[in-house]
Amino acid sequence: MATAEQSPWVILARNNDGAVVALSTNTDAARTGTEIVTDLSAYVAEPSRARTRWVWNDTRNWYPELLGAGVRVDRCQDLRLSHAILRQSTLVDDDHGIRAQAAWENDPAQQIPRGQALFALEHDDVSALPSNPDEVFAEFARQHAAVAGSRDSQRLRLLIAAESAGALVAAELHEAGVPWDANAHRDLLHDVLGARGAGGIPQKLAQAADVVREVLDAPDLRVDSPAHLLKALHRAGVMVPSTSRWVLGDVEHPSIAPILRYKKLSRLHTANGEAWLSEWVHDGRYRPTYLPGGVVTGRWAATGGGALQIPRSLRGAVRADPGWTFIVADVAQLEPRALAAIAGDNKLAEAARGRDLYSGIVESGTLPTRADAKAAMLGAMYGATTGDSGRLVPTLRKAYPKAMKYVDHAALEGERGGVVSTWLGRSCEVPSGRWREEQAEASDPAASTAAQSAARGRARERGRFTRNFVVQGTAAEWALCWMAQLRTKLAAFSPIPDTAQRAESSGPTMSRRPHLAFFLHDEIIVHTPVDQAEAAADAVRSAAAEATSILFGSFPIDFPLDLRIAMSAAKE
Repeated sequence: MATAEQSPWVILARNNDGAVVALSTNTDAARTGTEIVTDLSAYVAEPSRARTRWVWNDTRNWYPELLGAGVRVDRCQDLRLSHAILRQSTLVDDDHGIRAQAAWENDPAQQIPRGQALFALEHDDVSALPSNPDEVFAEFARQHAAVAGSRDSQRLRLLIAAESAGALVAAELHEAGVPWDANAHRDLLHDVLGARGAGGIPQKLAQAADVVREVLDAPDLRVDSPAHLLKALHRAGVMVPSTSRWVLGDVEHPSIAPILRYKKLSRLHTANGEAWLSEWVHDGRYRPTYLPGGVVTGRWAATGGGALQIPRSLRGAVRADPGWTFIVADVAQLEPRALAAIAGDNKLAEAARGRDLYSGIVESGTLPTRADAKAAMLGAMYGATTGDSGRLVPTLRKAYPKAMKYVDHAALEGERGGVVSTWLGRSCEVPSGRWREEQAEASDPAASTAAQSAARGRARERGRFTRNFVVQGTAAEWALCWMAQLRTKLAAFSPIPDTAQRAESSGPTMSRRPHLAFFLHDEIIVHTPVDQAEAAADAVRSAAAEATSILFGSFPIDFPLDLRIAMSAAKE
């Protein structure tokens, strides 16, 4: 992932007539030229601009058009995403007016109706961010000055480069799509849910509902109504506060297993059933809309389609094109490994090195079983104080004091109302004014016991958030660097010859070489010609190693991959 500022910057914007304007700048962010662009794809594809770093208001406004014309961009700076980082980061003391630029905080993704493909919209519909050349240039200059004057410009430059590369990846993922076999999907639905019966309700789903009614002795029960189900449970003596599967999972009663089975089948039917298939899968591709930086920690989100929740039972429908195959790779224990690195905990890194981290904790004699090690580590990162996790965390704290001190400090800072940051400098939001008022009121000796208790609960809740923020956010940064390195490596592959079978539905930019097709936090899927699969798998592995080195230098931590080459994304 190149971040060198020696590569020329060119800012793309639109004048009042809608024409594209290209502003050339130097390394001091000063204008060196202005040009009206009549053919955007030809301009960007010019060989002399191969190393250009393109700057624009929002990747979603510019890159889809280029991809559709068969033009790939090597690097960019997405001003919208960069603005969000710089306005929050505690590394930025003098923001040069960035925080006052509310127009750059617009995120229209939240208003996209379900079923609309964000990348298919015209640029004026995607984002109302400033597009005038003077406004776009001014924001670029503000960001350049803020980074240059920050307390760690190297980290912020890397974060902005990674975040912007992620925006390019998101657009490419949408362009390429996930190869999806609709007939296989229907077969899998039939196997799990049964044939569609009266009213379109699958047979096995209807049977599961009947079992719940029978066990609860409620023949007229609307099982899909939480209110009705809760009343039926109470009548049966199951005094739970809600019908959440997390709540029900801790209850022993003959009705619980049938209810959980019904919920599982119902979710599959509603979230990924025939209606979903008709809406989201076309021409052999599922094209989810990814939102880089859509979560406060920097994790991605998605608008519609359930891109981040493909159920395991349907992964068999994810099938490579003829002559192509998949490389499916996921990182083992991404977040605990990130914690070891940011805390500089050599003992935890040693437990992780070259093996399953939880098994390494067991082998060190810290805890007796892998299940205990996993529960303890998740409890440490998410702030568990009760149950098995809460019981085991103190043991982990003794064995790995540096890692535990790191997250404990982040939690304490959050409880105090402070701000914490990821490894590269993404900072969390400050607490709301109401939160601060509540804490101040509770500190008054005259405050009621109930008010004090409520305030302590809110403080602990924020502490759990900040505890996980530093770990999850850093893990997200590692994943961004991994994908950024990988997309560059895959773009260097020789395109398959015209006589070979292309992945035509992947679009003109992706159809002739290995490319990323799917991303989910710690997992990627690469769609590749069979003949290039082994080389592409090597690229996946080396990109992971390079991402680790880029972020953590020589610290002895590894991020091993569970990698396989297969025609289907289904777990073996």
